[in-house]
Amino acid sequence: MGSDKLHRERKNRSRTTLGRCVMLGVACLFTFLATFQPALITPALAQQPGVDDEEVPTSELVHEIIDDAQNNDGLKSRYQRLVSNPISPPDTRSPRATLESFLVIMQSATKLWLGVRDEFFANDNFFMTPEEKKELVLVQSLLEKAAQTLDLSDVPAASRQRFSIETVLQLQEIFDRIYLPPLDDIPGLPAGSSASAQERNITLPDRWIIPGTSLTIERQQDGPYSGQYLFTAATVNKIPDDYDELQSLPIIADKGEDLYEYYIYTPGNLVAPQWYDYVLNGPDWLQNTFGGQAVWQWLALTVSVIILITVIALYGRWNSRRAVPLDPAARQTRRLLPPILIILMANLFHYLCEEQINITGDLLLILTTMVSAIIWMTAAWLTYQVLQTIYMWTIRNPTVNNASLDASLVRTGFRVVSFLVAVIVLGYGATRIGIPIYGVVAGLGVGGLAIALAAQPTLENFISGLILYADRIVRVGDFFQFSDTAGTVEEIGIRSTRIRALDRTLIIVSNADLVKYKITNYSQRDVFLFRHKVALRYETDTDTLQNVRDAIREILEAHESVLETPLRVRLVEYADSSILLDVYANVSATDINVFLEIQEELLMSIRDAVHENGSSFAFPSSTIYLARDDLPELKTVEYVDDGNAQEKSGDTPEAKADPDDLA
Repeated sequence: MGSDKLHRERKNRSRTTLGRCVMLGVACLFTFLATFQPALITPALAQQPGVDDEEVPTSELVHEIIDDAQNNDGLKSRYQRLVSNPISPPDTRSPRATLESFLVIMQSATKLWLGVRDEFFANDNFFMTPEEKKELVLVQSLLEKAAQTLDLSDVPAASRQRFSIETVLQLQEIFDRIYLPPLDDIPGLPAGSSASAQERNITLPDRWIIPGTSLTIERQQDGPYSGQYLFTAATVNKIPDDYDELQSLPIIADKGEDLYEYYIYTPGNLVAPQWYDYVLNGPDWLQNTFGGQAVWQWLALTVSVIILITVIALYGRWNSRRAVPLDPAARQTRRLLPPILIILMANLFHYLCEEQINITGDLLLILTTMVSAIIWMTAAWLTYQVLQTIYMWTIRNPTVNNASLDASLVRTGFRVVSFLVAVIVLGYGATRIGIPIYGVVAGLGVGGLAIALAAQPTLENFISGLILYADRIVRVGDFFQFSDTAGTVEEIGIRSTRIRALDRTLIIVSNADLVKYKITNYSQRDVFLFRHKVALRYETDTDTLQNVRDAIREILEAHESVLETPLRVRLVEYADSSILLDVYANVSATDINVFLEIQEELLMSIRDAVHENGSSFAFPSSTIYLARDDLPELKTVEYVDDGNAQEKSGDTPEAKADPDDLA
């Protein structure tokens, strides 16, 4: 029993000691937190109430600004113009003017915004009234005006408007949770002051940091805002992180709601539509946040993407089953529909994400960049197709000859211009989504040599095509011969030339190779040579021959298409079977078919002239003379019994038996 009691006492003392150690550890932890808590808060927001008795909340600072303006009619008028005139810029001539302009503008925007929202929900209308819409437009302009106090040069232009609104709301919420210095401690004159710092002999610093924070207002050294004091780009980039760190702290300025949270987690533009009540009345998990968005926003975004893809897929399937028009211009016009549809669907998707679902933050930046890239790439595609459509409808004009050089030149010109304009549109779109296009162009200079070597064949063909146009070696519709090939030019393109051969086969030759060949262009002859030889029979006497010659000359001289010089008809040769007259003249004709028709007419007239003058055409012939020649006397050989041969003459040889046969 004694040992058990001793054991229990030791156990109780151990527990007491352990409890004291735990309490001591907790006390040390609280002491540590109390000592180093300011250092744990982000440096931009490491402020503690009561550090400086002169520091005041934002709301009191705004009231002080307004009270000062009440005693100055000019300053009061300028403040009223600042918040009522949408195009009146904020005063950013000094750090104090910049801060005061921001606070006054945001105070007016917040008051007007909450008034419109409360009135809309109090009336229980499904749609806003025209007056409420006008007031929301003014709120929007005030928020954008407040953003003019920020250096947004690092923000892509495509997402700058929405990003600026979110940033000014976050900055306002930061100011609502910290203390600001008195107005007299801020460098510069009040916003809207008629005097300048130089007139008052006030030296302004290049930058000013709000005490206890890293929020910096700096004078811009260059660019469109040179000389103005704006919140720096580094400060703008850090505002979202500062807001996240400070979000859990209480609001000390107006004790109101967090308007930034209301803005990002509710649908619609500034004021939530009435259908948002269905989301509020739904399951509570719909209001949970994930990745900076509410769960219902993620669901709405997913459904929107599925609908978008489905619509595009259905259109593609329907378009593939449609009959293809036979008219090239109609086919080209149909090519405009896909890019137009993509642009419309992309803008509708962006409208739903930004204005209805109200996607915000980094996700909105990603979606805006993607949608903007799709829109601008499709816009470049559409620009190319529009210019090609203009070309197709231009060549349908009856006054334009499709077989002429002009039509081919217009075709190539439109293709080059269409490509260049599309590249310009694409480059401008790249600048809108934040891609430094000038840096890309400068980077291309480094790889320019490699690109030039890789594109050498294409550039060579393009330049050769320009040579074909400039020198007019061949034109569309010309019949010409190169190497061992002859045909008619159908098209001269940027890279190659299409030739229709005599057997109707299509020959495609690169422009660079074509200009190297020896080219005989038959279509560019100004006159056609008419040269024939008339073969007359040898029975033709001299007078008839002269009459035929003169008649042929008169036929040539009388025809309007035969040139006066050179023109000759001469006796040139006594051939094997004919007397040859050489007919030489030039026929004025620009087309081979016209020349063949004239030649046929002249040849028929020459035939009539030959027959009318008593002659006829010779043809190859030969004369065979038959005669009997006298034969020499025949001699025979007679064999005798002794085997010796004796020659015997006679008219008729006698047949003798062979001695071998007698044996």
